[in-house]
Amino acid sequence: SRNGVSMSSKLFSPIRLAELELPNRIVVPPMCQYSADDGCANDWHMTHLGMLANSGAGLVVVEATHVTRPGRITHGCLGLYSDANEAALKRVIDHCKRIGKSKFGIQLAHAGRKASTQRPWEGGKGLHRNGGDEPWETMGPSGATFGAEWPSPREMTAEDFKHAADAFVQAAERAVRIGFDAIELHMAHGYLMHSIQSPLSNQRTDEYGPSRQAGWRYLFDTVAAVRAAVPRAIPLGARITGSDWQDGGLTTDDAVEFARGLKEAGLDFLDVSSGGARADIRNPTAPGYNVPAAERVRREAGIPSRAVGLVTTPQQAEDIVAEGKADMVAIGRAFLDDPHWAWEAARQLGGEVERPNQYLRVGRSLWSGVSKPRT
Repeated sequence: SRNGVSMSSKLFSPIRLAELELPNRIVVPPMCQYSADDGCANDWHMTHLGMLANSGAGLVVVEATHVTRPGRITHGCLGLYSDANEAALKRVIDHCKRIGKSKFGIQLAHAGRKASTQRPWEGGKGLHRNGGDEPWETMGPSGATFGAEWPSPREMTAEDFKHAADAFVQAAERAVRIGFDAIELHMAHGYLMHSIQSPLSNQRTDEYGPSRQAGWRYLFDTVAAVRAAVPRAIPLGARITGSDWQDGGLTTDDAVEFARGLKEAGLDFLDVSSGGARADIRNPTAPGYNVPAAERVRREAGIPSRAVGLVTTPQQAEDIVAEGKADMVAIGRAFLDDPHWAWEAARQLGGEVERPNQYLRVGRSLWSGVSKPRT
């Protein structure tokens, strides 16, 4: 025990990534809010992220933040492609760090052929000019569309590949200036970097094709360039795909091999997700369906892994970490439902979370069910 608190919970044990020390293994993953103004964070983000700053999670990761303006998923997506974007996000992160205990990371992304899309509550399909949606041109490694309701992307040129890599580097430099504690690259869910890796979306036969010697090499080189721009003290990671869930697509064997290359390129951790390569593919719906892939990446590639996807209960999260299946767990929707999910997890598992002084009146008497009346 430490300070009289049980330290038997693995979920509430500390973890070190590069030179970042996190007090527990709970991560709030990136969750798009679709509420930015031309990529700029605003009062919605101030409120949303401020709410999570005292959630008890060791790390809160800001939603997919796009490295170019045409690389946004929707008109409402965050960006880090301009000085205005950088200043707006720095205002929010400075505020969160002033009021909260959690560390903050950011996910850098380019939507590729899944860009120019409606917000989910507007339908989530491709934008259409005749509907006054103000669509824009998208791009991908090949000209194939993501799905029937999406526009066909422009096939990328060598210059497009170079520009995308440079944009990730510049956005990472902005993230460092803002003061993020951790940075991760979005290489999953059918967005640009995943679409380059997967044969389901990349039909090229040149140096940018989907083979390990071509498109994979481009991705490793891009990661190495970002790593060179991010101080080694700051953990740099990526979200990768554990499976495309489609014959002919990427498998967990591929994920392990890809993870080895990413580790060699300088990454400190990997978040293992899956699916999203094409609109018609459906992911499994079993609780923790990505955990087996996260476990294999951790064990076979020798890199800290984070499991994500229908991890909802404290005991489920505890078991994943305690059984060595992942080093961290990402809890998304459960935190939207209960921003103090980690407080409840600490109650159940005998862990401890730092709470702000203003909330200390939520003491252990409240935690033990019905407290005895004072006499």
